Amino acid sequence: MPAPASEPNHLSAAQVFALAGQARDRGDFATAEIAYRALTNDVDLEIRTEARFRLGLMLADDLKRYGDAALEFRRILDDKPGAARVRLELARMHAMLGNMAGARKELRAAQAAGLPGAVEQLVRFYSRALNARKPLGGSIEVALAPDSNINRATRSDTLGTVIGDFSLDDDARAKSGVGLDLQGQGYFRLGIEPGADLLVRASSDATLYREADFNDVTVALQAGPQYTWGGNQLTFSAGPSRRWYGGRLFSATIAGGVSWQRPVGRRGQVRLDGNIAHVSNRRNALQTADDFTLSASFDRSFSARFGGGIQVFGFREAARDPGYSLATGGTSAYLFREVGRTTLVGTLVYSHLEADARLFLYPRRRIEDRFSASAAATLRTFTVAGFAPLVRLRWERNRSSIAIYDYRRLAAEFGVTSAF
Repeated sequence: MPAPASEPNHLSAAQVFALAGQARDRGDFATAEIAYRALTNDVDLEIRTEARFRLGLMLADDLKRYGDAALEFRRILDDKPGAARVRLELARMHAMLGNMAGARKELRAAQAAGLPGAVEQLVRFYSRALNARKPLGGSIEVALAPDSNINRATRSDTLGTVIGDFSLDDDARAKSGVGLDLQGQGYFRLGIEPGADLLVRASSDATLYREADFNDVTVALQAGPQYTWGGNQLTFSAGPSRRWYGGRLFSATIAGGVSWQRPVGRRGQVRLDGNIAHVSNRRNALQTADDFTLSASFDRSFSARFGGGIQVFGFREAARDPGYSLATGGTSAYLFREVGRTTLVGTLVYSHLEADARLFLYPRRRIEDRFSASAAATLRTFTVAGFAPLVRLRWERNRSSIAIYDYRRLAAEFGVTSAF
């Protein structure tokens, strides 16, 4: 009688870890990655976690694939949000990718979760390491954006003026549509001396529609020195921007600003911003103006998966015509919450606007109260090539003493963004 066939040999998790470690040690990173990824499918959460962590470290330290490493650390935190060391590694990946705001957010979240003394020292090391900045970086976001009021216009058929009511044509009234939102930014950093860099930033923001008359495109370039000392960061910037609306140049701006930020305790961060700009309006010379903006914001992590912030701001526009000159003040607040592999963000904004004088055509001086709210979800469960689906809903209501500025708006965005 023939001997029974032998059972196939199965490597234990410990043996696969050993195989992956040996492959990494001899520089065979492809084999090590295959082994680690096989372990990320294990039924045991602890084995999956250890495999993802070792894989993330290899991707970051040996292969310099910081985005891929960040995805692995993010997946661990989706399952184990209190894993402080993992969150610190994710902060390091944000820093290596040039996302200093994301790095500081993760450090605050780690400290909010509570850290042992030895890890506290590591946090201080990483906080100082944020000053060693990546010289080149950028980001992009793409989304489809259905909008109930793409031109932020009134729904009224008529406009009341001092010489009677005028009928508004279709182009002057609220129009709905589906647009393509494109946002991108890039930067270049050149070290000048310890603690000082020259930072050059370029950004673009475009919303494109089938009806080109409502296309809105802005391009900006800014450059200036950035200084860091202790936990402080001080940035000066200046440069031009251009805005096109409906395919024609709408405005040309030259602006300068200063920004200062520093940690507050172990969980918070405060930021102050001031900007001044000269805006040349190419459609209406009377709206050419000097703009002044001040804002202060505070962000805080309440726990490893929950945080928020608040901002107060003021804006002054001194135009050639007092009727177009105005002052605005307001506040905004946001909260974020990580639920499993989904990040939820809610935002509320209120602002009050008053014009200096009444425009000749209108019976009243322009006074407005604007309310807006948004809710967004990043769905990391469906991550592909480092990007995850993004869903965002926006609601806006502007109550104005001038009918043409009085509007409601409901919009949505369905796109992709970074998964970490």
